[in-house]
Amino acid sequence: MISPEDLIALVRNYNPRTNVDRIADAYAFGGQMHEGQLRHSGEPYFTHPVAVAAILTEQRLDDATIITALLHDTIEDTKASYDEISSRFGDEVAVLVDGVTKLTNLQLSSRETKQAENFRKLFMAMSKDLRVILVKLADRLHNMRTIKAMRPDKQAQKARETMDIYAPLAGRMGMQWMREELEDLAFRVLNPEGRQSIIRRFVTLQRETGDVIHRITGDMRAELEKTGIEAEVFGRAKKPYSIWRKMQEKDQGFSRLSDIYGFRIITASEEDCYRALGAIHQRWRAVPGRFKDYISQPKSNGYRSIHATVSGRDGKRVEVQIRTRQMHDVAETGVAAHWSYRDGVRSENPFAVDPAKWIASLTEQFDAEEDHDEFLEAVKLEMYSDQVFCFTPKGDVIKLPKGATPIDYAYAIHTRIGHACVGAKVDAIRVPLWTRLRNGQSVEIITAEGQTPQVSWLDIATTGKARTAIRRALREADRARFVKLGHELARSAFEHVGRKATDKALETAARALRVNTVGELLARLGAAVLTAHDVVQAVYPELAADDGDEVSPRRAVIGLEPGQSFERAPCCQPLPGERIIGITYRGRGVVVHSADCDALGEVEDQPERWVDLHWHSGTHPAVYGVTLELTIGNDAGVLGRICTLIGEKKANISDLEFVDRKPDFYRLMINVELRDVEQLHSLMLMLEAESDVAAVARFRDLPESRPKLG
Repeated sequence: MISPEDLIALVRNYNPRTNVDRIADAYAFGGQMHEGQLRHSGEPYFTHPVAVAAILTEQRLDDATIITALLHDTIEDTKASYDEISSRFGDEVAVLVDGVTKLTNLQLSSRETKQAENFRKLFMAMSKDLRVILVKLADRLHNMRTIKAMRPDKQAQKARETMDIYAPLAGRMGMQWMREELEDLAFRVLNPEGRQSIIRRFVTLQRETGDVIHRITGDMRAELEKTGIEAEVFGRAKKPYSIWRKMQEKDQGFSRLSDIYGFRIITASEEDCYRALGAIHQRWRAVPGRFKDYISQPKSNGYRSIHATVSGRDGKRVEVQIRTRQMHDVAETGVAAHWSYRDGVRSENPFAVDPAKWIASLTEQFDAEEDHDEFLEAVKLEMYSDQVFCFTPKGDVIKLPKGATPIDYAYAIHTRIGHACVGAKVDAIRVPLWTRLRNGQSVEIITAEGQTPQVSWLDIATTGKARTAIRRALREADRARFVKLGHELARSAFEHVGRKATDKALETAARALRVNTVGELLARLGAAVLTAHDVVQAVYPELAADDGDEVSPRRAVIGLEPGQSFERAPCCQPLPGERIIGITYRGRGVVVHSADCDALGEVEDQPERWVDLHWHSGTHPAVYGVTLELTIGNDAGVLGRICTLIGEKKANISDLEFVDRKPDFYRLMINVELRDVEQLHSLMLMLEAESDVAAVARFRDLPESRPKLG
């Protein structure tokens, strides 16, 4: 275990003005509180808080953070109280220790809903003071370094949690070194064979090629000296997990994988960064499409560096990162650079990001997401994304995640622009909205008055902000439509039992069904969360129990305008009980399709033609034709038995056609007339159970075999 003198020496290396007595007091207090406690390895427990504090000295953090690290488990695991820590070490430290304690109690690897709630708490803690997360990340790093002492099942749980949450969080905060180490430590637990295979291949490669890193580092230094550039050059092999991930993403073996080595050039000035890039490109060939200038377009966490991939005469690729010393400090510590010290004073690093602004930019859209799955999706989209930089027509820069589309770009400018988007121009050329944007492109959004977000946009958008705004707009639009449709469903259902859907009747139904308002009742009815039968039964249970007369086929569909006619689409043959959509035709009325019909894709861009419809909730006559495709054995009497079975289910066969005849089986199409989808399912289950029926399926007309909807 590191002694108090050694820990203080580590702090003094970057902050000679540190308060030695406070750190020594915290060390002594923490040791006293944890006395007698042991880790899984059998070591004294206090070795862990001391190691966490030592990790934080590598990021040159302030005294309050170092003291918090020494005390971070005292409130949870010892008799120490919040008030005691506050009176002895101050409110700042007490608040930080309490924040780390609350984070420790979050079970971040639990089921999805709980995980979403905990992510909200995680970001709330971050928004109060980001140093809480810095201590927690250092805590997790030391736990992963010493994870072998834990039970195998606990190791796997902690490793998965680290891979899913803490490693991406460290990367998003700009602490790339920590992300890589956390990933690799988790990889060692989750896939030890895969990691060992990568290490074995590295050993073989070094045996065959010699010390590549030493050779290339020397060559780079020589090239920089030729041009009079003062710089430090470092080289390293990528971590096993980083290489494994590249192999999986590119579906390549180790021998075909390039850029498994990385080199870093640290210069004295920004100007020297670009001069160094020129010197490197004079000696080695640049790989097209593998250049990023994060100096002119920094990441949101303050990261600045030039990334270039070059290849030598042997075709092997290496990645080179070029940055200044100040940029390197931010690249190593990320958002933590805001608190770091150099030579005894808080670092005045012009590239350090204000943590409050950074966390605000990260969380601005999360509060809008009420749905847990959507919130979790938004968080992960933000946490795992690399960045693309695009320009507005005026030359302003818009930062987006890799894979972003013009829809994401429009919402990044303003929600109003996103809602009204009808098209986009990239570098002055009109492109589809699903186009993936690339670095340096100029994007112009085309808007139109009256345009509203489309459901298909959710498949196009990649940013949490865009998807949140689209969902909210769709919910609002859907609610208005559902209320209107629900009112029509209620009116028809009440008339069916000889009553009227008055405001008072609907208010009574809302109270009986424990729905807050009539509007919410109608919205749920229109969205098929409630049925019209439920609503009628809530007010007139004795009438709802009596199904009454059969529903006339002429008034089987609810949601049509007065005098509007309808017909069933032959491609999907919708049945009562199924979700349906209407498509309008001038002079022809409405054609009713099943909600999952592929034909609807042809009019996806014409939402003005779509009509929300529902089948009447009553009993329907068996007059709705559906085509079944059957494969049956070619034996005497089989077809007769099949027809008898269909008749027993009260279904009438209106047509029958053999489409394939083989010596041992027949394939045929049978058109049967049914009441509803429930009768169809019952019939198909009965046919599937018949030993002479090899296959039965509902036939859907293929797109190429029918006329276009447009």
